[in-house]
Amino acid sequence: MSGGVDSAVAAALLRRQGYEVIGVTICFGLAEGARKKTGCCSLQGIEDARRVVHKLGIRHYVVNMRSQLEERVIRDFLAEYLAGRTPNPCVLCNQYLKFGELWNKARALDAEFLATGHYARIVRTRQGLLIQKAKDPKKDQSYFLYRLNQAQLKKVLFPLGRYTKEEVRGMARRFKLPVAEKKASQEICFLPDDDYRVFLRQRLAKKMRPGPVIDSQGNICGRHQGIAYYTVGQREGLGISKGYPVYINRIDPKTNSIFIGSRQEASARSFLIKAPHFSLGQALKKKVALKVKIRYNHKETEAQISPKGEVIFKKPQFAITPGQSAVFYSKNRVLGGAIIDKVIA
Repeated sequence: MSGGVDSAVAAALLRRQGYEVIGVTICFGLAEGARKKTGCCSLQGIEDARRVVHKLGIRHYVVNMRSQLEERVIRDFLAEYLAGRTPNPCVLCNQYLKFGELWNKARALDAEFLATGHYARIVRTRQGLLIQKAKDPKKDQSYFLYRLNQAQLKKVLFPLGRYTKEEVRGMARRFKLPVAEKKASQEICFLPDDDYRVFLRQRLAKKMRPGPVIDSQGNICGRHQGIAYYTVGQREGLGISKGYPVYINRIDPKTNSIFIGSRQEASARSFLIKAPHFSLGQALKKKVALKVKIRYNHKETEAQISPKGEVIFKKPQFAITPGQSAVFYSKNRVLGGAIIDKVIA
């Protein structure tokens, strides 16, 4: 229970369905600027969760996972940015913390299931369990859950998957939950003021090295402040005028260089993946055609995926970004995904 409206309504729904519900809130022990935040895992979030469980009349536990956050999520976050890549920490947090460490804590409390306020559904097929998109396309979070395995899916409940955000907010009001009007939180919980550059500057300032910004003709057009502060597809903050919009199309950690060009030059059709995960546990044996989503706000697009780990879109896609997750969909179901490793062409 994060202290937000979604997890509160999820708990209330399960309570009304006859489940014995126990509230568990993750605390990351965040200090300094993060203490001022009111979102997921903040001190205010913990207090809001306590008010909700008091209203529902259920037990409540707070679990400190600061060390696990550092080891499983933040360490990777920093290393990826230093390597000129753009990670998605929420994917790792779901895999290792929320549906890993938290589930271990839940089992210690004799819980049979782990329920969250994610907007997603779980469906049973002849081959096994799959994640399916939520009813609300604007809130669907299936993209962030692709690394869950069969053992985890058997013990997970997503009570909100068949509701829209508006319906959930309405239920919170009808249930008279104290967080019914609380604004939704979108930020990454460990980033002060939701600014990843501030966090990187605090943790990696001594490792940052300025370097050249190079255009498609090989001309040095400016200097960057450290490749970790930039991402593929970025347009703002370059301080370069070419007479037409320019975007970052490649970051080279070996030469500490950033390459820029037109929007077309920042688009590509194919890339290689690493760390593939398939929901049914079966690796690809032949090429398959699926729809692929290369970041959360990207509209999944038809592509061919090979057993060797190459993904080829039918049409060029803008800003295919190493470090981000490529998630594979068949209609509205998640079959798996992987980390984008290298853009080919």
